[in-house]
Amino acid sequence: MTALSTTFANRLPWIRRAISVQRLLLLVLGMTLLLSSCGTDSHHFKIEGRLLNMNQGELYVYSLEGERAQIDTMAVNGGRFAYEVSCEVPQTFMLVFPNFSEQPIFAQPGQSVSIKADASHLKDIEVKGGADNQLMNQFRKQTLNVSPPEEARLAKTFIADHPKSPASVYLLRRYFVQNAQPDYNAAIAMCAKLLEQQPRNGQLINLQRATQELAHSQLNASLPAFSLSALGGTNVSRAHFSGRVGVIYTWATWNYEGQAAQRELRRLQRRHGSQRLALLGVCLDPATTDCRRTLQRDTINWPTVCDGQMFHGDALRQLGLRGVPDNIVIDSKGRIVAHGLDTNQLLERLKELL
Repeated sequence: MTALSTTFANRLPWIRRAISVQRLLLLVLGMTLLLSSCGTDSHHFKIEGRLLNMNQGELYVYSLEGERAQIDTMAVNGGRFAYEVSCEVPQTFMLVFPNFSEQPIFAQPGQSVSIKADASHLKDIEVKGGADNQLMNQFRKQTLNVSPPEEARLAKTFIADHPKSPASVYLLRRYFVQNAQPDYNAAIAMCAKLLEQQPRNGQLINLQRATQELAHSQLNASLPAFSLSALGGTNVSRAHFSGRVGVIYTWATWNYEGQAAQRELRRLQRRHGSQRLALLGVCLDPATTDCRRTLQRDTINWPTVCDGQMFHGDALRQLGLRGVPDNIVIDSKGRIVAHGLDTNQLLERLKELL
């Protein structure tokens, strides 16, 4: 054997180890690139998107899971936004746009979605990533130009056709519980069907319980028992309205109609006195600072609830309020006599009762 051959033979084990290490490094690099292309790890969920006709601003995002929602802010810069959150189990996130319209995002641990939307036509939003988001895209396209009754009928068909999908749980809540004209009996029946396929869905279990409670708070029913913490730390319950005509109403600093209705209620209470007209305001602002400032400016001195949970707060859940503005009118015997009136209708109804 020549000296060169001897040298090569001596180095052969080292060369083989070097090649093995190189292959291992290439494998690790390949896996890293693969994981990064998925957008996140197995314990997180990521949202990325582009919003046309909105260069700068903020979006809100919260989860429908749990008794209370944690609301986060998502910055929009150059029309683009991104959000990553811990995600150990499937969840439904709600994306809230500047006009406070909401769109559901169905999340799975370790997945990511990309969103494309036009701020002037949010019904055309498209969410790429996951079978349930694709189903929701199809439903949005199907209902783009139909009447509200037809939209509800299509939602009912969707729920029947996809009993295992979280999109069905969202549509059930949206069209049959939080609708301007809720159908609690239909919602209870659909909850039971969905629970046969999703028996461990906590969101669905809570929705069924809440819907059964709301079924007892329809017109001519007694105001249901509730307990809410108002600004200042006082507790407000059904006893607040005992023996008096009452109004429970929603408002927000970003909603003109809700604030206008609140000012009209202030004038009416000053005319008739707080002993005859009891009021409870529910502010849907994400923070209390602006709410408190408006209350001070307009000299509102009756109880106001503002828990920062916006559309997912305890007041909406316990009382069946559905958005802003909204209201419940109670007569002096504690019966619900009107729900969801506009400002003029509300004032006329109160004049009759007072």
